[in-house]
Amino acid sequence: MASQMTNKFFPEIRERTVRMVFDHEDEHPSRWAAISSMAGAAR
Repeated sequence: MASQMTNKFFPEIRERTVRMVFDHEDEHPSRWAAISSMAGAAR
């Protein structure tokens, strides 16, 4: 099941999202908070 989820997005989109999380991680109390913020903005 995990392999289906990891292939859900194009590699370029995944790379951009990971870069955004790392770039904005210091603006949040944790990496998970940064990820949650990015996910909320994408909706």
